[in-house]
Amino acid sequence: MCNRLEDIEKRVQDACRRSGRDPARVTVVAVSKKKPASMVRELYQCGQRVFGENYVQEGVEKVKALSDLSEIKWHFIGHLQRNKAKLAVLNFDWIQTVDSVRLVKSLNRHAAEQGKILNVLVQVNIGREESKYGLMPETVPEFLDQVSSLSNICVRGLMAIHPFSGSKEAARKWFMQMAALRAELAKTFPQLDLSELSMGMSNDFEVAIEEGATIVRIGTALFGPRD
Repeated sequence: MCNRLEDIEKRVQDACRRSGRDPARVTVVAVSKKKPASMVRELYQCGQRVFGENYVQEGVEKVKALSDLSEIKWHFIGHLQRNKAKLAVLNFDWIQTVDSVRLVKSLNRHAAEQGKILNVLVQVNIGREESKYGLMPETVPEFLDQVSSLSNICVRGLMAIHPFSGSKEAARKWFMQMAALRAELAKTFPQLDLSELSMGMSNDFEVAIEEGATIVRIGTALFGPRD
């Protein structure tokens, strides 16, 4: 697994060099869904520190099993239901997939109870797909208006799962649209630190970095195929 991590790190550096970016500004989230805690531990020992889970209960079990790893950080990257908000706040450092005011207010309440500031990203349905969660791009400003004053939520930027495409280059247009939206919102909401942009996965993360991704979510390329 260390060889796989070294390969990903080199590819991140190469993509940053091509686009004139600082590799230190790109965070690799190792997506460990459906993989055992032992593989997470192994990858942590190779140097990886940030991991992502798609399902709350599976993530909670791994957080507990790996609680001795003092530098590990956990991102929740799946659809989050409000009845799981408390568990998510207790166990995750970031929630990448907020897309409703009610959910964010619930997260804020539970974070306040824990004395915690929770980092969140706003999920955008950039391809306007009925099968995907997320806000339509034009509704994000109103959403930010409603949640920006919550005291225990820190909105850090945007996240997207773009429409499936057969090639890296076909995905580029979606990454460009997300980067433009983030830049526009950063101007509209200067009081918020909307500096993060989570997009790109194992098959297209290099293109995502070239177009401005600061967080890439990589599963298969690190952990191998899932059952």
